Amino acid sequence: MSLLSTLQSGQELSSGQIREFSALLLDEGVSDREKFDLLKALSDKGETAAEITGFVESFLEKARRPDLASATDGAPTIDVCGTGGDKLDLFNVSTTSMFVIAAGGAKVVKHGNRGITSKSGGSDVLEELGIPAAATDEQLRQALEKANVCFLFAPHFHPAFKAVVNVRKALAEEGIKTIFNLIGPLLNPTSPRYQMVGVTMGERTADFAEILNNLGRKQVFAVTGHTATGESVDEFSNLGLNKLYLVKEGQEVQCRTLSPQDLGLEEASLEDLKGGGPAENAETLIGILSGEITGPRRDIVLLNAGAGLACCQIVESISEGIALAAELIDSGMALGKLRAFQAVFQ
Repeated sequence: MSLLSTLQSGQELSSGQIREFSALLLDEGVSDREKFDLLKALSDKGETAAEITGFVESFLEKARRPDLASATDGAPTIDVCGTGGDKLDLFNVSTTSMFVIAAGGAKVVKHGNRGITSKSGGSDVLEELGIPAAATDEQLRQALEKANVCFLFAPHFHPAFKAVVNVRKALAEEGIKTIFNLIGPLLNPTSPRYQMVGVTMGERTADFAEILNNLGRKQVFAVTGHTATGESVDEFSNLGLNKLYLVKEGQEVQCRTLSPQDLGLEEASLEDLKGGGPAENAETLIGILSGEITGPRRDIVLLNAGAGLACCQIVESISEGIALAAELIDSGMALGKLRAFQAVFQ
């Protein structure tokens, strides 16, 4: 039975079929139409946790893995990212937060891409700040050593992204979420020890925690935030409730529901957090790190940075992390990490 027939009949793909599917997606000689039909059929069927794990393992086998061990110096390594796709067009919260987490002593190895379903992805806003996507491995090491952060531009490490970029855009234009909306945050080629991931599809959040735990993370925070009206947010949100699935290495997944008020924060409105293009979002990022922007925008960064600091066990709780994050911004240390990152490329 062909891959398309298997998917259209609602059957789960075997490990061999996942490898076949992965190879097909990597093959630039296969038509975009065929890839479109297969990815849509997989989306229509619904990807199982086992299938997601299989795709992740298949692509990681083919990933180019930079050697950054010499630059981590024994510090905890963490990725902070989201699946995207919430269509809320917030400013770049996780990219802003990573400098605060770095100031707290973690080594942030952020894996990301250009904006596909948003006006400004992590790569877009960083390029606006003078940090190119096309960093060499030596520049990545220097950035980690001097700034505690680096950005891994996904297409440089995963051939599949180049081969399906046009198909992904076509599917996104039709509002179809594919396996690539799911696996992007799972494909960090450095396999960091810790990971915090925001998941737009709330029914998938527990799967993300489980899959990342199976991939060897020491602790995982997988969260779906919400707006006041229940829309999903792919990061910790000060707009409404947060459903957090956390798991420590080798243990069972735990679930917690947290409101902004539980963490000492005021509930914000969606309009408070709206972003724009890369230039506008870069100004927001600098404004928050410099202390010039306060209120809800600062609060959502404190929340996500605080959660990241808790995830990688620099602090014991998210509340402690929020307090530390405020100190790291107010002291200028967080802005200092941004400036040190920029200096690597000047």
